Amino acid sequence: MPFDARRPYNDLSTLPPKVVLETKSVLKRCIEGRAALAELKAVGALLPNQAVLINTIPLLEAQASSEIENIVTTGDALFKFSQFEELAHDPATKEALRYRAALREGFDSLAVRPLCTNTAVDICSTLQGRFMDVRKIPGTALTNASTGEVVYTPPDGEALLRQKLANWEQFIHEASDVDPLVRMIVAHYQFEAIHPFLDGNGRTGRVLNLLVLVQEGLLDLPVLYLSRYILRHRNDYYRLLLAVTVNGAWEEWIIFMLDAVIDTARWTAAKIWAIRDLQARAVEFVRVRAGAIYTRELVDVLFEQPYCRIQNLVDAGIARRQTASVYLKQLVDLGMLGEIKVGREKLFIHKNFMQLLMTDHKAVLTYG
Repeated sequence: MPFDARRPYNDLSTLPPKVVLETKSVLKRCIEGRAALAELKAVGALLPNQAVLINTIPLLEAQASSEIENIVTTGDALFKFSQFEELAHDPATKEALRYRAALREGFDSLAVRPLCTNTAVDICSTLQGRFMDVRKIPGTALTNASTGEVVYTPPDGEALLRQKLANWEQFIHEASDVDPLVRMIVAHYQFEAIHPFLDGNGRTGRVLNLLVLVQEGLLDLPVLYLSRYILRHRNDYYRLLLAVTVNGAWEEWIIFMLDAVIDTARWTAAKIWAIRDLQARAVEFVRVRAGAIYTRELVDVLFEQPYCRIQNLVDAGIARRQTASVYLKQLVDLGMLGEIKVGREKLFIHKNFMQLLMTDHKAVLTYG
């Protein structure tokens, strides 16, 4: 029976697909992808304070992944409210911050259980801010945002959805003869095609991508900024997903996603190198211009996230609250930090660090 976008796609094939997944072109990209991820993993390990990665790259990923679903906020808002989620009044900012929380929870869960359907349920529930179970009611359909035309109707029926999710889970863990990058990409298509939840499937699927890479040992931390590439090629992303369903165009889809891995792994590694360079410049600046307050630990705290609180210094054991306030105000006077208020709390923005995180250019940032 020909594909009918308005009919539930209950005939969605089980994994693995009955086609050659690892073509010559795919395998060539896999080699590049593995090399790019290995470099990213190695560069990330060079940072003595891993909080730099955990607190920054996932927020950029959260912003881009949310924007793919037309949930638009700014990087500045995300970083500003990352320590004060309760003060964020913009719904889009709150949703993107929940993405960061879902990514962290999913990453932590890998220490106690392998990736599974329940992982997806927990991730989607965190994203949506309420419990989200596998769909029980029919009527879900995906439409073209511009025309309203139905472009895909996912499978219906809780029992069928759970059966297909069990197959998805089995493929991730047992298809060891398939390169893990290809496995992640094929599993991503399948999850999006199953569309197991009433909402939040796209963002849940993109969190799961990073968790697969961590589970397979290709990353130590979920810090690949993969949604950056997808956002920039959003039309191709959706077009190629649908082309797998309609035409079985697996190779084009896999190569697209491998290119996304390669591009963003290289971008993320370059960003980490730039952070290391900026850290070295910051160390020298504070040591020379504010030697009385200089410690490497103080500079490290300024790179954990671009907005810093007095309490961050206290928690790091650098100084008591009054002294920590004096330290930060001195760095404001030197032009390294800016000062704003969020509610009753003072925040100190590390301007160069924010600029580095929010732009793609490679200009050398200096202090003073």
